[in-house]
Amino acid sequence: MATSLMPYDNRDGSIWFDGKLVPWRDAKIHVLTHALHYASAVFEGERVYGGTIFKLREHSQRLIDSARILGFEIPWKLEEIEAACIATVKAQNIKDGYVRPIAWRGPEQMGVSAQATKIHMSIAVWDWGTYFAPEARLKGIRMAWAKWSRPAPNTAPTKAKASGLYMICTLSKHAAEAAGYEDALMLDWRGRIAEATGANIFLAIDGELHTPTPDCFLDGITRRHVIGLAKARQLKVIERAIMPEELAKAQEVFLTGSAAEITPVREIGDYKFTPGAITKALIEDFDRSVRGLEKVSAA
Repeated sequence: MATSLMPYDNRDGSIWFDGKLVPWRDAKIHVLTHALHYASAVFEGERVYGGTIFKLREHSQRLIDSARILGFEIPWKLEEIEAACIATVKAQNIKDGYVRPIAWRGPEQMGVSAQATKIHMSIAVWDWGTYFAPEARLKGIRMAWAKWSRPAPNTAPTKAKASGLYMICTLSKHAAEAAGYEDALMLDWRGRIAEATGANIFLAIDGELHTPTPDCFLDGITRRHVIGLAKARQLKVIERAIMPEELAKAQEVFLTGSAAEITPVREIGDYKFTPGAITKALIEDFDRSVRGLEKVSAA
């Protein structure tokens, strides 16, 4: 991901914070906020295309569901969250960018127990281009193997988009970048292929698409949309357990996600791939669909 030279706490514009738009630099929380110490926060990442938020309803509902999994209720209804996202995009005058809603426990209690904390929510929007370098969409990215594994569902709230679950993603991505790679591929606790540090993965094998069953990581909203695009092209999509050595059978590999969109992969460890017809066709279909140039039903 390209790193901005402008810090995220020192920008112009407005952020939606607990029900109203406030100046960007005034959207602050206390250092003893529970979420900062105990990761009691859930968030979303949403793309804006031509001024419209892609899959806003799905993202807003997942935010609410993630909060409930973490044991708290967001004090705004689904429609209110959607309206707040749209209002923030308009206030920032963003045509193509990124939306970051986040909800968290406040500073009323400091300790593991935090049932008396107030729930806060904010929404920030900014201009944002491609997640990886632009040339990655042409030749693909290089990925290392992560040493950290996605946890079992009985050890972490894996169905929630919770901030704490991304700690091992940051560690894995940092290690990959330090070694000269763009990202890392994570296995699950059973040794099966899971996902990248912030995106789902697909393998094209002999004209069919294979993707890991999301039983311990997020069933991405973009992932489901791309499955719909593939099926519209009469491509067979198989969701199943995939072992690392099966990468040897794949001709093409790509990642999907709100940030990553569809990003080809050219290397994972010792395995090499060439972005081909399937990846290129789905990128074209995806670009058309998010720009509203054609209606495509998501799976």
